[in-house]
Amino acid sequence: MVAKQFLKPDKEMLDKNPLDSGGLYPDPELLLSEDNIDLNILKRLVGQSVVSVKQFDKELVLEICKFAALLESTEIASCHPLDGKIIITAFFEASTRTRLSFESAVLRLDGKIISIPIGTSTGTAKGESISDIGEMFNAYGDLVVMRHTETDAVEQLMQNLRIPMINAGNGTGEHPTQSLADWFAILKWRPELKNSVPENEKIHLAILGTPGSMRAVNSFLRMSLLFKDNIRQITFVSEMADPLGDELQEEIDKTKIKYHITHDINEVISDIDVFYMNSIAFLGDSYKSLDSRFKLNKDTKMKDDAVVLHPLARLDELDPNLDHTTHNLYFTQAHGAVFIRQALFISIMNRFDKLPQNQIPIKESK
Repeated sequence: MVAKQFLKPDKEMLDKNPLDSGGLYPDPELLLSEDNIDLNILKRLVGQSVVSVKQFDKELVLEICKFAALLESTEIASCHPLDGKIIITAFFEASTRTRLSFESAVLRLDGKIISIPIGTSTGTAKGESISDIGEMFNAYGDLVVMRHTETDAVEQLMQNLRIPMINAGNGTGEHPTQSLADWFAILKWRPELKNSVPENEKIHLAILGTPGSMRAVNSFLRMSLLFKDNIRQITFVSEMADPLGDELQEEIDKTKIKYHITHDINEVISDIDVFYMNSIAFLGDSYKSLDSRFKLNKDTKMKDDAVVLHPLARLDELDPNLDHTTHNLYFTQAHGAVFIRQALFISIMNRFDKLPQNQIPIKESK
């Protein structure tokens, strides 16, 4: 089927805000452009667990984001793509956006949910092992989404788990679906980043946080490295002299991306295109606020077209007075997570045949 033709963005389209909650809302159809969605690439996810950004290449990230853009701009609820499927959401750590966006994605696709909203409501409070819980999950659902305070919890669960699992954050490890939502927002803002761009159109990323110990920042950095050809520089703004650690240092060195570490955001503020902020990390057995002295507000001397991302929840590092400016891409980032997670559910559960085939630009080679 021939893909739909979409207009290039203009100011009115970029400023469109369907939820009237402030910020920049690029049209998701701009990401589709003239490209069909390649079903063969998405089918690499069928029956698979999603535990790390290391599982993804740029090709797969782009198809997931294009699929999410399609789901955001197309009415598919009447097709009931997850009808008959049960998703277990097991959250052993507090969550607002992540848990609700996963559950919203399931319900909007007409799936059913069994939820563990807090770890103390499970047998772990009595000493039950996570691996034993994984064995029970096999009988109770078709896919499990888990968040846990322990970094090795994913590995423990998968010892006995035979249904697919999506990692919704494991201690100081990773948060792969958050990084997909992050790049979904970036690609809607700058659709041309799907392909190689000239040197003067490459972006300068600033990452405020500590990738070596903050899972959302870790996963964002790993996924950003897949787009190395379109990144001019990465600047890390951190209180730590070494915010990366050995593994991430090795990964970024392989890409040959120019990078810089600073303790003062004002050193680079006027050259940054994308600010990726974070404030909260789970360290040991408690939450710790990081980087509170690196703050952004509407008076910060940013480039006129610079954008800010934040996985939220925020503290005082991101002033609410930025919410009603075009620097705010973080609300789009949060809202788009629902469609990224819908794209993953449909792909993992192989429910492509439930989509309205006569309305969507999907291709599949024979």
